[in-house]
Formats: sequence, structure tokens, C-alpha cells
Amino acid sequence: MRAVLCKAFGPPDALVVEEVPSPRPGPRQVAVSVRACGVNFPDVLVIAGKYQFKPPMPFSPGSEVSGVVKEVGSEVRELEPGDPVVAFSPWGGYAEEMVAEAGNVFSLPPGLGFEVAASFAMAYGTSYHALKDRARLQAGESLLVLGAAGGVGLSAVELGKLLGARVIAAASTDAKLEVCRGRGADELVNYGREDWRDAVKRLAGARGVDVVYDPVGGALAEPALRLVGWKGRYLVIGFAAGDIPRIPLNLPLLKGSSIVGVFWGEFTRQEREANQANMAQLFAWLAEGKLRPLVSATYPLERAAEALNALAARRATGKLVLVTGR
Repeated sequence: MRAVLCKAFGPPDALVVEEVPSPRPGPRQVAVSVRACGVNFPDVLVIAGKYQFKPPMPFSPGSEVSGVVKEVGSEVRELEPGDPVVAFSPWGGYAEEMVAEAGNVFSLPPGLGFEVAASFAMAYGTSYHALKDRARLQAGESLLVLGAAGGVGLSAVELGKLLGARVIAAASTDAKLEVCRGRGADELVNYGREDWRDAVKRLAGARGVDVVYDPVGGALAEPALRLVGWKGRYLVIGFAAGDIPRIPLNLPLLKGSSIVGVFWGEFTRQEREANQANMAQLFAWLAEGKLRPLVSATYPLERAAEALNALAARRATGKLVLVTGR
């Protein structure tokens, strides 16, 4: 099979595509013939050696795929070869085949295309876990989403609106904000302008923002935290800006607010049943048309570096997806 390989930590342009042996599943694993794989910001960090874990070399990046079950392990009863599925794993997705733990493989809802399916699990799983489990977002509360036009940001806009929040979408261009409007954002703020913090203050009023969803970090983090109101929650999703901010701890003290970490990957391992319940709800909403993932571009495996560079440069809107051509 063909696979995109990282042979040494570095930039996307160092990746190569080679023929490698097909992976075989263990007793509680499933081998998937990959049709599509979502491109996510952690992929950029993994190949650079800057993520929470470092896979053994050589490895394929990519954590969420859609495709068809090729083979199941000896202890797997809930799936069989030929089943269309979506699956996620810490790495291995930028390839024609991937092995995943059976608990992280879900049957594809009828009528759902492979490209959309591959864009769904990580972004919406992260955002639903963040808003439901970590922030305990309530109907009527205000939600400020930074990086709102990106993959996880746009999913947070949709889910926040579905959960009954008043959603303030913040992004770097007016064009990106129009995409957010189309996904239900109530208010739009362009943080490419100097007055973005004042704009949020006017929208949030004296109460301040109840929840901030921040996948960007960097220079936006502290101003966003200062916008949180009494007993507000600031969700740490990631650091797409590249810099991990240093936060003055007097800010949460003064407002009785919380800084809440969100690590969906570890949640899927530590609380498997809770994650499966979340995914079941998300797929139900997807089937009902209440969620509409946006795939803005697809790339063949040979152009994986191009997709990663676009993501790292924050040129992407919604999700980018690799396709295998199978």
C-alpha cells in the first residue's frame, strides 16, 4: 500500500510517499481501507516533533479516516469486512490502510460521503467534548469562538448554536466570518482589526463572555481571557498561532473564572464509553441535517505537504481532506 511517511521530524515538505507493507489488526483492532483522511493542525505538530507524543519512525501522520473495513481482529464482533466506517487513531491515517482500536471505529451513517465523514470525528468530537463536558455550556449563555472559520472553530460555532448559546465568531478576515455566519454565528468580530476586543465587549455587555473557545493561543489568549465574565470558562483547545501563551493567574482569580484544558484524544482513551455516547449523538445530529461539516478542499496523498502547509499558514476554511483514490 502507499503511505505518506515522516522519516525525521521536520516541515511538511520533508514527507515522502512510499510503498509499505499493509498493517495487520491485533485482537481488538480493525484494519480499514482508507478512502479519505482529515487534515488537522496536530498533524503539523506531530511531524515537527512538537506534539504531546512522538510516534516511532517512520510513521504516517493523520488521526481520522473514513473507509471500508478490510479485516477485523479475532475479538471484534461488532464490525465485519465491507462495513463503511469512520475511525480515528493517534497516527497512521495518511495511507491507503490504517489500523485502529475497535472502540474508535464507528459505522458510517447511511448516505454520508467518505470525504465529509473524514472531516467530522476529530473537529466535532473535540468541540462537543469541550462545550458539553468541560464548559457545561448552557442555553442562553454567550460563546466566543476564536479561529471560528477553521475546522474545530466552525464545528464549535455550529454546536454552540445547536446547544442554545449566543455565538460570537471571531476570525481574521471578513470572508472567513461570512462562512461563520452561514453556520449560524449570531455576531461576527474581525480580530485582524485593532478594536476587536472592544467589539466583543460591546456585544457581551457588562456580564462579559460566559465561555471562550480558543484553538489559536498566541497573542489572542490573554485579551480573550480578559473578556470572560464572572464564573466564565476559558477553554484551551490548541495553539494554532504557534506560541503557547503565559497567562497572568490573577485574571481567573478576580473573576472566579476557570481555565479549562481540552484534550479530546486523551478523553477518548480515559473515558471510552462517554466518548462513544458523544459520537452517537453527533452522528445522530449529522444524519438529521443539524450539523453541516465544511470540506473546502481535497488533495491526493502525493500532495499531503501542500495541504499541511495551507493549514499551518491558516489559509484553510473548514476542513482539508486527503483522498486515496481507491
